[in-house]
Amino acid sequence: MHNLSQSRKILLGVYFIAFNLSICAQTNSVKSSDHLAESAPQSVGVSPERLDKIGIMLQEAIDNNQIPGAVALIAKDGKIVYHKAFGKANAGGEKLERDDVFRIASQTKAITATAVIMLWEEGKFQLDDPISKYIPEFKDPQVLQTFNEADSSYTTRPADKEITIRQLLTHTSGLGYGMIDSDPRIRKIYQKAGVTELFTTKNVKIGEVIKKLGKLPLHHNPGEKFTYSMGLDVLGYFVEVISGQSFSDYLTEHIFDPLEMDDTHFYQPQRNTERLVAIQEKQDGKWQNLRTTFFDPDYPVKGARSFYSGGAGLSSTAEDYATFLQMYLNKGELNGKRLLSRTTIESMMGNQTEDLFGGKDKYYSIAFAVVTPEGESMGGFGSEGTFDWGGYFNTQYFADPEENVIGILMKQTSGETGDETGWKFRQMVMASIDD
Repeated sequence: MHNLSQSRKILLGVYFIAFNLSICAQTNSVKSSDHLAESAPQSVGVSPERLDKIGIMLQEAIDNNQIPGAVALIAKDGKIVYHKAFGKANAGGEKLERDDVFRIASQTKAITATAVIMLWEEGKFQLDDPISKYIPEFKDPQVLQTFNEADSSYTTRPADKEITIRQLLTHTSGLGYGMIDSDPRIRKIYQKAGVTELFTTKNVKIGEVIKKLGKLPLHHNPGEKFTYSMGLDVLGYFVEVISGQSFSDYLTEHIFDPLEMDDTHFYQPQRNTERLVAIQEKQDGKWQNLRTTFFDPDYPVKGARSFYSGGAGLSSTAEDYATFLQMYLNKGELNGKRLLSRTTIESMMGNQTEDLFGGKDKYYSIAFAVVTPEGESMGGFGSEGTFDWGGYFNTQYFADPEENVIGILMKQTSGETGDETGWKFRQMVMASIDD
């Protein structure tokens, strides 16, 4: 009995080690690039005088009532050369600080895609697997055919193929959104079905929402068009299914902790409550804190804190998000921790949507919009291969692998304000290179 007991202990130990290895998507790397740190612009070939012009531009936008405030961060060659805050954090006039917390909305999508690909690297699935293999509610998808405005009833036809994981990553699945979808029929269908999207303070779990979504009609056949969607929310739940962890715990353990992104969360800890920037809107020419509409703008710090939206739920700081982007510029490694292989990132950055995304200036990859040679020639976007996206509350980022430059502009506004700081910032960042 003693020998049998010892054998069982050894076997359990082996299983324990194997299990821990299986859940450790990030690993130590033979490379060890430094964590982002501040440095003089001249040390990495950036003109301080040209950077000063960016500050002037942002202050002019505040003075002209286009934005209430902004945090700007610029990094070059792994060094932060510009990190400043301008304007106010809320309608009460509190000064915006550069380490304040912003709702990053759709900037969450690239982080969710990263989690998916980390699990893919472990051989858990193939990108062209049907999602129904893992979430059965998506079996036999249907495409919307007719819609009755009177009662929101509808008819469907069978889709010509199953939805794949790759299509969910690239917004070509045929899924839509609820409150922000371009098609009012889809909006009404999602709302009637009780699909929660984006942000909520209610006691809702992502799995409940995704199972409802799987039974609803699509815009079009999977793979037919680019339609911005809740595909990354589906994949947030998919991460839970594959990993056996909550989506929040998976991101914290495998991305945020290794990269030391200590201020990035679905729901901010109490210590960060005072650092959360208010979303502001213009009312009669004056900035006011956004009132509750179809969502409570205070969702990151109140309520049930249970809904992990893979498409839009995270809040973060400029420096934390720059850290995430620097990992990509480093081909998957930062501070001695490897999250993704160089070869994986090279595949991710390829054109996944052919000509479905839009014009000739950009295509869509696994996680980002990517600048084409034509886009580089147009000017203002950065080098070929520069990747970018933004968020619902007026946040923007880009990263240029050729120049090793990151630009992040964090704001929190709702509605049309005449803001042109996004394109101006990007253009001026690239013009500040002086090497």
